[in-house]
Amino acid sequence: MLILTEREVEELLDPEGCLEAMSAALASLARGEVHQPLRVVVRPPGETSLVGLMPAHRAGPDSVYSLKTVCVFPDNPSRGLDAHQGVVCLFDGETGETRALMNASPVTAVRTAAVTAVATRALAREEARELAIVGAGVQARAHLRALAGFERVRIAGRSEEHAQSLARETGAQAYATVEEAVSGADVIVVATSASEPVVRLEWLKPGAHINAVGMGKELDGATIAGSTLFVDRRESAEVEGGIAPDLIAAELGEVLIGAHPGRTSPDELTAFRSLGLAVEDLFAAEYLVRRAEEAGAGTRIEF
Repeated sequence: MLILTEREVEELLDPEGCLEAMSAALASLARGEVHQPLRVVVRPPGETSLVGLMPAHRAGPDSVYSLKTVCVFPDNPSRGLDAHQGVVCLFDGETGETRALMNASPVTAVRTAAVTAVATRALAREEARELAIVGAGVQARAHLRALAGFERVRIAGRSEEHAQSLARETGAQAYATVEEAVSGADVIVVATSASEPVVRLEWLKPGAHINAVGMGKELDGATIAGSTLFVDRRESAEVEGGIAPDLIAAELGEVLIGAHPGRTSPDELTAFRSLGLAVEDLFAAEYLVRRAEEAGAGTRIEF
């Protein structure tokens, strides 16, 4: 069994390679090549934390099971820790033997940002030049790595101090309010755990593309209704995200395989709602195993 630590995952899971792996994952899902049930969430009464179980399976000659077990502890950032802790496991699809075990925190951060990059590449206007990031935590940092190449980057967060620190570190510009940061931006990423909307439709320029990341409620109803809305998975968006089926234009994977045209006009407002999928963890983990084998990285044990 291959074991990959947090540091090893961070070193091996490059944004460019992960982007291509996520594109393949979403396309495979749209073609019906993988099986993915809804995640199981255990939230004990009175607890702010939870544990989620995210299984997936791919049949065929390279059959494999994957399972991500992720603990979400919202107070972790105040401790200097990622809010997402856990492991990703790969199991042989023929024998069930455990093939790999890896730290889930960097897998979640990098693959989530890579999915946003896939959506932005597929749905944003080609001439998009200005990026706005709402949030200044782990996901904001991962998205800044994944979405390279913009001429100007703006950052706003719940903590202005954190936003300014991240801006200084990355060469971006910090703003005191979300409205200032997103107004006029071509591409917006909202990477927060907000329980109420932080972005409003009237702040967005015509033709903008907005990515809403995670399980929060960052977008107001007018933005969702006024945009062409794409999701990672319909079932997840409807059941876990509370989005009405008639508001969903297509899954991102359907755009990637040519089953939906995606953006159809320069002034169209497009939005992508990303809740995170087990199939993304499966493909990210397989990519990591290949990278580890090439680099001779990780630790192998008899299990």
